[in-house]
Amino acid sequence: MIELYHVSVPLAATFWPTWIPGYPQTHNRFTLIRLVTDGGIEGWSAGAAMGRERQGLGDLLGGYLMGADPTDIGRVQDLLKQAGFLGWRNFWIEPACWDIAAKAAGKPVYALLGGRARPVKVYCSTGEMRPPAQRVEGLQQMRARGFTCAKLRVKGRSLKEDVENVTAIRRGIGGDMVLGVDANQGWLVSIVDRVPAWDLKRASEFAAACADNGIEWLEEPLDSRDYDGNAALKRVAAVKIAGAELNYGWDEIKVMLEKDCFDIYQPDATFAGGIAQVHQVMERCRALGRLYTPHTWTNGIGFYVNWNMVLSDPDNDLPLEYPLEEPSWIPRYREGVIAPILPDAQGMLQPFTRPGLGFDIDRRLLKKYGRRFFKLTETRLKLKVIREKGLKEALALKKRKATAA
Repeated sequence: MIELYHVSVPLAATFWPTWIPGYPQTHNRFTLIRLVTDGGIEGWSAGAAMGRERQGLGDLLGGYLMGADPTDIGRVQDLLKQAGFLGWRNFWIEPACWDIAAKAAGKPVYALLGGRARPVKVYCSTGEMRPPAQRVEGLQQMRARGFTCAKLRVKGRSLKEDVENVTAIRRGIGGDMVLGVDANQGWLVSIVDRVPAWDLKRASEFAAACADNGIEWLEEPLDSRDYDGNAALKRVAAVKIAGAELNYGWDEIKVMLEKDCFDIYQPDATFAGGIAQVHQVMERCRALGRLYTPHTWTNGIGFYVNWNMVLSDPDNDLPLEYPLEEPSWIPRYREGVIAPILPDAQGMLQPFTRPGLGFDIDRRLLKKYGRRFFKLTETRLKLKVIREKGLKEALALKKRKATAA
């Protein structure tokens, strides 16, 4: 069975994400999928959404996924890629199959991938542009709560604005925290405010300013498909360059690895090819001596997916991104339909050992914030095909698929 839900969680305060400058975000929205095997095992996953843009997704997916073996990840990858030819990027669905496979094995997903349970340090990933004094005050509060590392955002119209912002925050916070900076230039959005795209010159000058201020890494400083530009920047920058968070999986990231675009690769498994392809990226990073730590700015389910990826590599000691921008983007609303994910007083996430991806859907919250818009079973699919194609063509199609299998 396949079920799809629109989930919309109202935020307590308006959130102003730097990646959509000028856009007031009032809800955390995502599409939730539930897959159920013949044996009754559930697999869940979620894809970030602006609204109800995936309303027709079920009609597309049914013919691809219904009857497929969810534990045959290679085949699932092929089917989702084929479905994506028609417009949607569907790899956020693939983790639901890992959820099923790991539950069937009685293990967490990370254990299936060769990992083990261990605490993971997180860094506070801010999401808004705020005046430096206000940002410093907030970071000091985060430091008192155990965070030793944080990520800033820049989105000035001029290089001067961005440099002054980072310089003031570093001066205000001192050397008490490790800092990174996200330029959000990898996939520039200008549906409200029109901010300039960076070129190599501006990115290079800002990277130099980051190095002068003791910034540990600079994220997404150029267009995510400007492979030559990113590689050129990495060669001259005195700060680590990071990216590849939303690139289209292995097909694109292998080019980045070949051209040596980044010091740190950050593919999000809900965007960049699913768990299988991101694991492939991780293995290649290890072989090439490059670093990996994922993007996690989606929702609580997406966070669990990427948390599993980090846990799958016992030798990965980089901090994991922890999205947090109070009072709007906080665990209660970020997680939506699962229990809040909370670090301890040392800024560590203690490991989960629940089989599957590790979370449990709160049906009460799903009922409150979600609306099911699609449900498909084998019987419903057969009736749909008969209605649309006629009985004769439906029987011929069934026979052809059986022969191909």
